[in-house]
Amino acid sequence: MVAYEAEQRVRVPALRASWLRQTFVHWPFRPEGVQALVPKRLVVDEYDGVAWVGLIPFVMADVRPPGISAAVPGLPSFAETNLRTYVRRRDGRDGLWFLSIEVACSLMVAARAVGAPYNQGTLRVSASGDTVTYTGSRRTGGASYRLVVRPGDPIEPTARDVWLTSRWRAYTRRMGLVWETPVEHEPWPLADATVEVLEESLTTAAGLPAPLGEPVVHYSEGVRHVRLGVSRPCIPGPAPSDRA
Repeated sequence: MVAYEAEQRVRVPALRASWLRQTFVHWPFRPEGVQALVPKRLVVDEYDGVAWVGLIPFVMADVRPPGISAAVPGLPSFAETNLRTYVRRRDGRDGLWFLSIEVACSLMVAARAVGAPYNQGTLRVSASGDTVTYTGSRRTGGASYRLVVRPGDPIEPTARDVWLTSRWRAYTRRMGLVWETPVEHEPWPLADATVEVLEESLTTAAGLPAPLGEPVVHYSEGVRHVRLGVSRPCIPGPAPSDRA
C-alpha cells in the first residue's frame, strides 16, 4: 500500500516550498499504453487493474533554498502543472514519474539537470466565487490547458484517494541513470471537486492514448511544509533496448 504520511525525513532539503490550491485530475489508462512512456527499469503501478495519469495544477509559494529563514521572503509565488503517472522500481519502491512539467518560473527549469521534464510557459491560477481556474500554454510546442473546478466538502480519504495523491519520491532520468528525489510534507487535506471546464492537450503532447473513462477529481488547499531532498542516482543505466 502507498503510505498516507511521508515515508522518510528529509533532514537536509535541497528546496523548501508550499504547494497551494492544488487540483488532482486522474484518468484511468491501459497499463501498456503508459508503460511505453516510462523507462523499462520502472514498472507502471496499477490500482483496480489500470494505470492512472494525473493532471495536477497548483501554486508554488515560499520557495527557498536550505538555510534561508522563513522570515526572509522567498521567490514570488508562481503556477506549476504536472502531468504524472505512478511507478515502482523492480524492488517495489513506489514513486512518481513526470510525463511533463509546465512552469511559470524560469529558475525552476534548472531542474532539467536531473532529468525533470520542465517546460517554461504562461500559467495562471485564479479564484472567482466558488470556483478555481487554471490556465497554461507552453512557450514552445503549443500544448495548453484550461481547467475550472468547483471545490466541495472535505473528505476522509479512501485507500484509492491516498493511492492517487500521496507519493514520497519522484523518479527522473538523466545520463542513462534513474534518479530519485525524496519529498516530505504533511498529509494532503483533500476535498471533493467538480470539473466545470476541462480542455487540454498535454496528454496528447505526451504521447498518451485515449483514457478508459472519466477522471477522478480531488481538490486541496495545499501543504505548507514541503521539503525536497537532494536527487541521487538510484538505478544502474538502462539496457540497450530501454527508452532514450
